Amino acid sequence: MQLVVGRIGRPHGVRGEVTVEVRTDDPELRFAPGTSIVTDPAGKGPLVVESRRWHKGMLLVSFAGVAGRDAAEDLRNTMLVIDSDEVPPPDDPDEFHDHQLIGLAVETASGEPVGEITDVLHHGQDLLVVRRRGADDALIPFVKALVPVVDVEAGRVVVDPPEGLL
Repeated sequence: MQLVVGRIGRPHGVRGEVTVEVRTDDPELRFAPGTSIVTDPAGKGPLVVESRRWHKGMLLVSFAGVAGRDAAEDLRNTMLVIDSDEVPPPDDPDEFHDHQLIGLAVETASGEPVGEITDVLHHGQDLLVVRRRGADDALIPFVKALVPVVDVEAGRVVVDPPEGLL
């Protein structure tokens, strides 16, 4: 499974440098000089990081072979991706990466099927987006009280929702 670690934005200056919307917890590792990064669409890459720097809270990256504003503009909105196998598992057993949760079956504490996790939203509080058959998607706060069991190996999550959540 591919994970997006960044999205190329607008060019910065005239030498081919681009802004990158960072979508990783470790931009210093993912965008280290010399790193080759796969792109989506694939025809735009792979791209090799030549240099990177922070400017007013924005990551600016130069890629090898991308010289000039026009070449940088051609990369706009290109996604920078890695394979999920490159991401080490979290040290905390109660912490999960989004890609580990997406696709897991969701059931209630009594064993009743609820649906499948299709996304994880991070809006102040983490929310599991659960696709249900014949009903609207459910948003379940990802807290221990409501999601007491996450068994990635077994491919399931157990939820204990309050009345009316589902």
